[in-house]
Amino acid sequence: MNQGYITVIGGVNMDISAALTAPFVPADSVPGHVTLGCGGVARNIAHNLRLMGNEVRFVSIFGGDTFGRLCWQECQDIGLDLTLSERRHDMQGGLYLCVNDQTGDMIAAVADTDIVNHITPSFLEDRLGDINASTAVVADTNLPIATLQYLIDRCTAAPLFVDAVSTAKAPRVIKALQHSQTHHLHALKLNLLEAQSITHCHTASDAAKCLTGMGVHEVYITLGGDGAYCSDGVTDDHQRAIPTRVINTTGAGDAFMAGIVHATLRQIPFPQRVLTGIQAAHATLLSLQTVNPDLNAYIN
Repeated sequence: MNQGYITVIGGVNMDISAALTAPFVPADSVPGHVTLGCGGVARNIAHNLRLMGNEVRFVSIFGGDTFGRLCWQECQDIGLDLTLSERRHDMQGGLYLCVNDQTGDMIAAVADTDIVNHITPSFLEDRLGDINASTAVVADTNLPIATLQYLIDRCTAAPLFVDAVSTAKAPRVIKALQHSQTHHLHALKLNLLEAQSITHCHTASDAAKCLTGMGVHEVYITLGGDGAYCSDGVTDDHQRAIPTRVINTTGAGDAFMAGIVHATLRQIPFPQRVLTGIQAAHATLLSLQTVNPDLNAYIN
């Protein structure tokens, strides 16, 4: 177990996931299985990090509805420290709805995460001392731009890792970086589509070069079945994916991010630490759940 604790800041929501057992037909009902579970990019990263043996403080806002209460309880049950989180009984908790086809690939998803907009710089101000006492800080781009900028400028004692989340929200971290005082970010994880959308570069190598030029120290770009690419502006590497019979793709990127943070704190050198991310993603792809409870069996 790593000494100290990791602080993870961002979204938590109830996942409503549908897995089809027959071909998708637009505008029609399709047989399948529907499951409920606590999710959210930041929460999933926190859960994976906890399974890897890390002490994790999770910073978010939970709704006062039934789903919000269930998520609060589940986060406590898996051992997350919620001291820095808040419960808002006047708000609806975050909701995420996704539909996956027979191969586990996503057909469509909708994220209702407006509650995360209340994680503002003023919300974090009283928590800043605890945040900077962390061994690492992880944030997702469900957070508002001003909050991401605040973290970039104020996380002075712990490395800040940011997950881009989606093509719709990835631009937030770039805007935050451009408007920050430091113009430096320790690490950014994103998939190829997100990287292309914010850099307008076609290849992972060109996108990574663009991002390191903007002030990102380490860039990690996941490539689905083609593995992952990483660069620190000096060294770059492309690691192949582990051959996998995919059951579910939801949460694989979150597990990859957790693997990168975990490997960094274990002092695995760059770029070898990307292998831990790939192992964590591989474990998730083999699970019906967004977070594989047997994750550690796949991590070297």
